[in-house]
Amino acid sequence: MATAQETLSFDAGGRGTREITDEVTHVVTAAGIETGLCHVFSRHTSAGVIITENADPTVRADLERLLSEWVPDGWREFRHTAEGNDDMSAHARTLLAGDSVLIPIQNGRLALGTWQGIFLWEHRTGGHRREVVVTLLGD
Repeated sequence: MATAQETLSFDAGGRGTREITDEVTHVVTAAGIETGLCHVFSRHTSAGVIITENADPTVRADLERLLSEWVPDGWREFRHTAEGNDDMSAHARTLLAGDSVLIPIQNGRLALGTWQGIFLWEHRTGGHRREVVVTLLGD
């Protein structure tokens, strides 16, 4: 069984999604794994990784609005505010959206659906440098 791992770095310009499908695809292609699994993991507690619609950006905008309703910045019940009023809300958003995804590899390619893409989802309002670890396992 073959394994490969690579850490990718991205500038996240503030709250919102950034598609990283091409960068993850490059890791899979370079590894030469034909059949297996690709795990994509965010090394942060205030940014996550999701798979969602990649054709219509209004889907991601709607998801952002949904999380804003569920987890508002500056909610008075939050105690953890060391880095501002988006601090705890960013942690809660990551918990809800997830910090990793697992994608099958078939015939040397990610087995994503037609309209699926992999996205880094930044939950802080300010820009940050983010790392995503891509781990591959297969033959």
